[in-house]
Parts: sequence; structure tokens; C-alpha cells
Amino acid sequence: MERWQDAVEQVVGADHVLTGERISEDYARDEGLTTKPLMPRAVVRPATTAQVAAVLRACHEHEVSVTARGSGTGLSGACVASEDGVILSFERMKRVKEVDTDNHVAVVEPGVTLAELAEHTLPQGLVYPIMPGEDSASIGGNVATNAGGMRAVKYGVTRNNVLGLEAVLPTGDVIRTGGKFVKCSTGLDLTQLIIGSEGMLAVVTEVTLKLQPHFPHRATLLLPFATLDEVTTAVPKLVGSGVGPLMLEYMDRLAMSSMTKSAGLELGIPQEIKDKAFAYLVVILEARSSERLEQDVEFAGEQAAELGALDVFSLPAQAGSDLLKAREQGFWVAKKGGANDIVDVVVPRGAIPAYVAKVSEIASQHESLVVGAGHAGDGNIHFSVFQPDNVVRDRVMRAIFEAALGFGGAISAEHGLGSEKRKYFLELEDPNKIALMRRIKQAFDPKGVLNPGSAFD
Repeated sequence: MERWQDAVEQVVGADHVLTGERISEDYARDEGLTTKPLMPRAVVRPATTAQVAAVLRACHEHEVSVTARGSGTGLSGACVASEDGVILSFERMKRVKEVDTDNHVAVVEPGVTLAELAEHTLPQGLVYPIMPGEDSASIGGNVATNAGGMRAVKYGVTRNNVLGLEAVLPTGDVIRTGGKFVKCSTGLDLTQLIIGSEGMLAVVTEVTLKLQPHFPHRATLLLPFATLDEVTTAVPKLVGSGVGPLMLEYMDRLAMSSMTKSAGLELGIPQEIKDKAFAYLVVILEARSSERLEQDVEFAGEQAAELGALDVFSLPAQAGSDLLKAREQGFWVAKKGGANDIVDVVVPRGAIPAYVAKVSEIASQHESLVVGAGHAGDGNIHFSVFQPDNVVRDRVMRAIFEAALGFGGAISAEHGLGSEKRKYFLELEDPNKIALMRRIKQAFDPKGVLNPGSAFD
């Protein structure tokens, strides 16, 4: 480690290699409820791709494990160093290099946050559409976990909005993938392979992002339903109606009550509707003009009523904004309420009613409380699991994941596996797929220095 530290300090400067008491506790964890804090041996803060390459070359030579870290807002433990490992922090690589209005792309460094990117794109009438619920999240972290969020029903997830990457391999070699173009049939798609790999294959140092036009007019519909079947029947109808919802969120009765209460939000829903409602859909529409928005709101409201909504509430602009903020704070509400873990499974949209019923059965069998909300438009459901007993909670979590796979779904839709969902992945996923993933990992990182312990043991 001494030889490694000397080599790295020569590259980034001693001020940017933190050790001992100079390392803040923030570097020891992310926001995952079950992430075990682990202080890294050192924190390195490079400023350029060349410095990242030199640092990784030193890590590879001295077989020092390294974990890339953005803002640390993840929920799976994927940016926490392994024991005796180091953190590669991108807090100094925060440049928005370019906003190209001709090609509708932005070129950014990995430490740029979603909020910082918006400050550069909105004045140009453009927006990067990925919204995972935390605008302090970094672009690099979003790429590592293939972040999704509430706008995925219209714009897809991170991998649908990244056109190219600059990345550094563990050996220090720098590669470029993709570019300012939307299609390519030239060899294997390394861009898509690296996205979602949680920093296990390469370290991303630059991202070329697809931008979308910013629609200035927006409306929020709140739709209460008496049954979950009606909710899931309504979702594909609304998605396929032509109004193109920006967001289509599902919240069960308890999740809605918790979020609005925590935010001090009163939406004017009569008590008799609250008593009948099993779940709610929050539909957000956007348009270029107020006239088009009014037409879409009227059409979506008529459809919702025909599909069994107990009522249709078109919320005032401020109330709609406040409800969206409350939904974004759902994780913090669950954490404050004492949730012991968070699940972000995904199943086919049509399987949501049967799957949620199965999860309710699992919770009852294990005397646990499981509260649900999620991105109904793409089948991504977030469950807050309340069960303090570690042994019992492990059984609940395993059963929830196993049921999701049984319905044709997956363990994680957007948070990633990290260290916290790794064991369920290794126990439940197809061993042939895992073996293939291990071989890919070996091809990129033969010494296993990049983020060991994330996804694989």
C-alpha cells in the first residue's frame, strides 16, 4: 500500500489522496438501509481521465481493489469499498463539457449531478429525462446502476439515453464507445455492456447523453381505484392512449397516506373516496401548449372514469408539484417510518395484481408489513419491508424475489445488486447466466480489482 500510495500521490497530488482521519464517514456507506459502513483504506480524487488511468494502472499493478463513487445516493451498497480497498471519488470531475443543440446531446464528466446538468440544458430548451428521485445523484452513478425512475414509462431508463462512453479499463487503457449517433451495428455494443455493470468492468470518465425537448406545460391527475386489478387494467390503456404520460405512478393506500402526511399535503380527496380506495395512480402529462394539455387531460380523465376510477382529480399546479415531491421522498418517508429494507423488483405490467397479492400473502405468513409504491407504467414496484428480525426478514426478502422471478420479472429494476442484494441474485438467478457474467468480468478485470463484492462474491 505504501508503494501504491506513493505512485498515486505523484499522479493526483498528496492533497487528493485521503487517508486516516482525513476520510469522512460519508465515504463509508451509501443510502441503503442495510449497507454496512466500511471505511476505505484511502480515497483518491482524480481530476482528469489521464489521472484515472494512472490510478487504475497503479491499482492493477499492486492488486489494490478500487470502487468508483459518485454522489453516494445509491441503495444497494455498490459504491462502498471492499475491505482494505480504496474509493475513487469523482467529486472533482464535474464538468459539463458540451451541450450540443444540433445533435441534442450533452457530454459530461461522471461527477456531474442531475441538478447541475439541468442548469445547463434547460436554458437551451432541452432536458435529460432520467429522474431516479434524487437530483443530487451523479451521472456516473446513474450509468453504473442503469438508473430509471418515474419518467421511464415515456423515456426509458439510463441505457436508453446514453449514446456513448469514455471508460478506463483496470489496466489503465482508455476506450471510447458509441458517440453522437443513435444507431450502430459495428461489433459488440460495449456501451450497453458497461451501463448497469456497477463499476465492475470499467470506470466511466465521460458520458454522451441523449437530450429531449423540454415541454413547458404540465398537469397532474390523481386517480383512486377500489381494486388493484382496476389499476393494472388502466395502466396499459393510459399508456397506449396516445397522450404519452410523462409519469404513471402507483401507490397503495398506506403509501399514499404516509407520503402525504409526512409532507403535510392535503389534496382535497373526500373521506368517502379515501375509505374506498385501495390504490392510486398519479398520472403526469406534459405538452408544448396549454391547449394541447387541456385536451389530453380531458381525454385521460374520461378514459380513467371509464376504466373504473372512483373519481378523477385534476390537481392545481402547486398541489401536483407538491405530490410529485412527496413521491420523490418516498424512500426517506419509509426510512423515517422504520423500514428495514427496500425492494425494487420488476414484473410484467399484467402480472402486477397477482404478484402484489402474492407479496401480501408472503408478508402475512411472516408477520411482516410490506408497503408498496412504484412505477406502474413499467412494472417496477418498490416495497418497503418492515421486519426487524434479520432471520425472518431474510426469508421475506428471498420469497419476494423468488416470486418476482416466478412471474417473469427480475430482482432489481433500477437500484442494482451491489453487496446488499448479491446473495439473492446468486441463489435465485440462472447459474448459466451467472457463469457467463463471471467470464465477462474476468475478461475485463482478470485481477478482480474493480469493485469486488458487488453482484459477485
